[in-house]
Amino acid sequence: MIRVAVADGLKSVEVGGGAILASDLQGQPLLAGRPATVRVALRNGGLDVEGRRVAGARLLPGAGPLRLNGREYPGSLEVLRNGDGLVVVNELPFEEYLAGALKAEASDKWPFEILKAQAIVARTYAAYHRWLNAAKPFHILASTANQQYAGKVAETSPVWEAVRATEGQVLTLEGRLFPAFYHTDSGGHTEEPRLVFAARNMPALRAVRSEFSGDSPHFAWNLDMPIAQLSELLRKGGISVGTVVRLEVIERSRSLRVLRLAVHGTRGTVRVSGADFRRILGNDTLKSTLFAVAVDGQYARFAGRGYGHGVGMDQWGAKAMAEQGYLVYQILEYYYPGAALGMLR
Repeated sequence: MIRVAVADGLKSVEVGGGAILASDLQGQPLLAGRPATVRVALRNGGLDVEGRRVAGARLLPGAGPLRLNGREYPGSLEVLRNGDGLVVVNELPFEEYLAGALKAEASDKWPFEILKAQAIVARTYAAYHRWLNAAKPFHILASTANQQYAGKVAETSPVWEAVRATEGQVLTLEGRLFPAFYHTDSGGHTEEPRLVFAARNMPALRAVRSEFSGDSPHFAWNLDMPIAQLSELLRKGGISVGTVVRLEVIERSRSLRVLRLAVHGTRGTVRVSGADFRRILGNDTLKSTLFAVAVDGQYARFAGRGYGHGVGMDQWGAKAMAEQGYLVYQILEYYYPGAALGMLR
């Protein structure tokens, strides 16, 4: 089983599905009968379930799968207190979660070999986080912060074939599970994880030149951002330099990604990491840290390559490899040099 946080920071939750069995965390029923929908709200520092005050609620499906925010989920849903809000945790069989992750992270129209590679990588990533967060209320987030997740997947989807064809298979590095990162497009070269992620014990995964860009729409891109917008985003992100007048790249990695840059403004200069700079502007706005930039009048003009942090498997590159006849294990060996294939215990 795996526990996936599918929604967080909420004040109230309404779960549908029909004939829902609602209980507290000890399994004691909370409601008479099995309603079609159950509403859980944050009230006076606790949880309220149709007038009953509880520490948490567990909802089990009856007539059909549980529904939240228009999406169906297999397994059960728990609603728990998390900080100042509510978190909804989907508990379900691991391989069923993997199908939902694969559906969200890759196109089911892609070649079968890349779907199998994505299944193994996503399984490795999820298994590592399940181990890492074993004692916490949930193991993994259903978002780009960890791994996206589409909920229940129809049995007719091709992703199920990829999940079953690779059942239990994971990657190991030096005999251990590791966070098998992946990203949309490397822009031609992957990155070392220790240069991107601040967490300790990052795997010593070697960066590689990705020679398979295929038809990726993200390989090269341009972004023109108004200086006023850039200055405000930086201010909200804790970098108060007034109006930005220049952006100076101070250090690049071997893959030419920006490691550090100086933000020069009318009220001073602040140095920031490339990863933090991208996060502040928006990871979907500034697609990667593989960029050049110049301030030109009222705009900061970025020219870049790739999409994502650049660590591990390049999804569009792996797709191109599959289209050229490479097999799943050749794809994985290319992007995870030194890793070995094993079985999840």
